[in-house]
Amino acid sequence: MEIAPSSSRFKLNDQFKLLEFPDKYVVTPVDSPHEGGGFSVNRRDGNIKPLDEDASSENPTKFSTIYGVGGTIRLLAGTYLLVITSREKAGSFLGFPIFRVTGMKFLPCNEAFRFATAQEKKDEAYFRTLLQALEATPGLYFSYETDLTLNLQRRCKLAEGWNCKPIWKQADPRFVWNWRLLEELIECKLEGFILPLLQGSYQVAELKLKNSPAVISLISRRCTRRLGTRMWRRGANLEGDTANFVETEQIVEINGFKFSVLQVRGSIPLLWEQIVDLSYKPQLKINKHEETVTFVRGSIPLLWEQIVDLSYKPQLKINKHEETLLSFLFVASYEKSYMAQKILNLQLQRIGVFDSTDCVSLFEDDYTKFRTIWAEQGDEISLQYAGTYALKGDLVRYGKQTMAGAIKDGISAMSRYYLNNFQDGVRQDALDLISGRYTVGTNSPSQLQRIGAQPSFLPVASALLIGGVTVTSFSIHQAGRNTQQYLATALWAGVTAGVVAMIKANGRHLCSRPRLCHLI
Repeated sequence: MEIAPSSSRFKLNDQFKLLEFPDKYVVTPVDSPHEGGGFSVNRRDGNIKPLDEDASSENPTKFSTIYGVGGTIRLLAGTYLLVITSREKAGSFLGFPIFRVTGMKFLPCNEAFRFATAQEKKDEAYFRTLLQALEATPGLYFSYETDLTLNLQRRCKLAEGWNCKPIWKQADPRFVWNWRLLEELIECKLEGFILPLLQGSYQVAELKLKNSPAVISLISRRCTRRLGTRMWRRGANLEGDTANFVETEQIVEINGFKFSVLQVRGSIPLLWEQIVDLSYKPQLKINKHEETVTFVRGSIPLLWEQIVDLSYKPQLKINKHEETLLSFLFVASYEKSYMAQKILNLQLQRIGVFDSTDCVSLFEDDYTKFRTIWAEQGDEISLQYAGTYALKGDLVRYGKQTMAGAIKDGISAMSRYYLNNFQDGVRQDALDLISGRYTVGTNSPSQLQRIGAQPSFLPVASALLIGGVTVTSFSIHQAGRNTQQYLATALWAGVTAGVVAMIKANGRHLCSRPRLCHLI
């Protein structure tokens, strides 16, 4: 399939002036401020209004350049406008420039906040914390000239002229990270400002295989339907959407040909949970066994994140298909880059670049580039999902476990433990807010107040534990002096053991938990 740029193709504005006035924000395109229009956002109530040519004769209090508008979100105190403050070019996708977000900011439009109640102010402070977390979201990509959410196969099936539509109309909502934030811009018909953001990964490598220049692109698309952190979104929901679903497309462009292959991954599509409780591997619990068959049959076969434990097998009651499915699970848990490599060899053999004995691994430099983009793709997705680099990434990069890789995996494992237990509750709330799973309502009782901020006793428990260990250690050194020191040592050792037992028994209450939504 050949996709060439066309003068009739819809193109977004790519650079904007952000003018700040005491009562409003004004956004206009840099190149054609009048032809491309613009809009203003009232700083008191967040209302959006298309801009007239003679919109304002005032002098702005502040002027800056932005590179896109991510949409708006309404919280208790008012509206926040998301703008992209910096970007970097990541490469090109099917001939069109693609950019990575390197900075973005939520601008408050809530001058009426002074009239809020004490509880609303308290809730709003937490919501603003979530917005700050979202500003640091990694792996966001966009293009001003083409949609990034559709794979090559789906593009082939679209009607002629589809690329003349506004880019947001071309996009698959499943893979638009800011879909919920675009609603007001869409209602105001601000087509030139509606910029879909894709969360995932984009990697590209230029190869020369037997004197044939080739470009291999990897684009991963993270689904927003069951978006979450590693521990707080597991399995499937009642609609059959799996947690952390990612579609990865490998596109090969060589000698005028374009090849595409898709691999998908996600959480095991059963109804299950794994609540953090300070243990290294929290207990796994499968829910609603009678509904499992429906979800397994209805879910797309996935490249699941781990080999299925045999404890799942009794739940997969699918009769004659059971053996086939379980065989698939074990095979599919192999490295995705290995399968992508095998498919690449077949594609190149099909068009005569390789003969039947050739394979990409014979070309050392090109093979290194190929493995590197797969390893970096894995790291980028893992950072979004688990907060750390992917484990065993050196197996993809070098084909073997290295000492440096083992050390890196150890650090990542400790970091994951800390994030899972003490930070991911807040991060999960931020994802539920941006994906629309949770909607802020001004007319209902405070959701945060109703759920209640679950107090963490961890600081007190930590202080008691550290104090107990310290005093016990000191007492042991002094124990040889008299009988009283022996008794003191035993006493403090008992206190320390009691604190450890208390922490173990109340682990769930000591962890960071989501406050906005239930798990399913």
